Amino acid sequence: MVLAWGLWIVAAAAWGGTPPAAAGAKKFSGNPILHGWYADPESAIFGRQYWIYPTYSADYDKQLFFDAFSSPDLVTWTKHPHVLDVGAVSWVKKALWAPAIVAKGGKYYLFFAANDIHSDSEVGGIGVAVADRPQGPFRDLLGKPLVGAFHHGAQPIDPGVFRDDDGRYYLLYGGWGHLVIARLKPDFTGFEPLPDGQTFKEITPEHYVEGPLMFRRGGKYYLMWSEGGWTGPDYSVAYAIGDSPLGPFKRIGKILQQDPAIATGAGHHSLLHTPDGNWYIVYHRRPKGETAANHRVVCIDRLYFDPRGFIRPVKITRRGVERHPLR
Repeated sequence: MVLAWGLWIVAAAAWGGTPPAAAGAKKFSGNPILHGWYADPESAIFGRQYWIYPTYSADYDKQLFFDAFSSPDLVTWTKHPHVLDVGAVSWVKKALWAPAIVAKGGKYYLFFAANDIHSDSEVGGIGVAVADRPQGPFRDLLGKPLVGAFHHGAQPIDPGVFRDDDGRYYLLYGGWGHLVIARLKPDFTGFEPLPDGQTFKEITPEHYVEGPLMFRRGGKYYLMWSEGGWTGPDYSVAYAIGDSPLGPFKRIGKILQQDPAIATGAGHHSLLHTPDGNWYIVYHRRPKGETAANHRVVCIDRLYFDPRGFIRPVKITRRGVERHPLR
């Protein structure tokens, strides 16, 4: 036990984080918040638990599952291994990436990218799985990709799901510098036409690369994404604002990027908005001194808006965020 604790301290020091303390003893989360190499974190609140669903950060042929993590307070995290495994999705062979999660009708729907396809002749793209509990196990909903082809030049990766105030759900996705939006059917088995007759509409903002996210606040639609190269120090998060989920969107600027004194490559994020009004950004970054592409860790910091509704630049920290139980 002493040896294991010592090894954890060594690993945590390498990541710029802190080892776990006894339950309830820690006031701050520390960064990173998860033990191991993970990236592209999707975060959610279900009941009185925070949840994170990240990509397992490894070689593509080893990315064959998703783990999930739950916490009552943002400080103490419990691992739920293999909530989705390739054994439950017959068409997936590698590169399970960047999940997105939705709770609807007593079920939990996990959207994901798989197989890293580069043309319409390959099998893969964006799939969807379903479970009765947030910790799974998830099973394939369709037996095939939900999006299995290229539209508007967008590689079908990095799904994000947005629920508008009218109850309609939209899928956003896209790599290779193109962002696509489509309106989901209520049962998530396909798509409904948009008002202009299109099924897949390109809404790519300036400097977009990948990792889209959308939310609504103050009557405005906020579109966020990652830009730069995912293996490099310039990976970062920017955002735009529009009057409709279908755009157009005006780019405002970057709000998350590296601090070389702490970490590099800060990007591919999600957001948590608590019932009492706190906002958090959950993202991955590369620890100081790390150069391996897949050595990425999941971190959390506070996110704030200014009085005009613009997002303030985020300061990445080693401390993380203060303990915040859900009530």
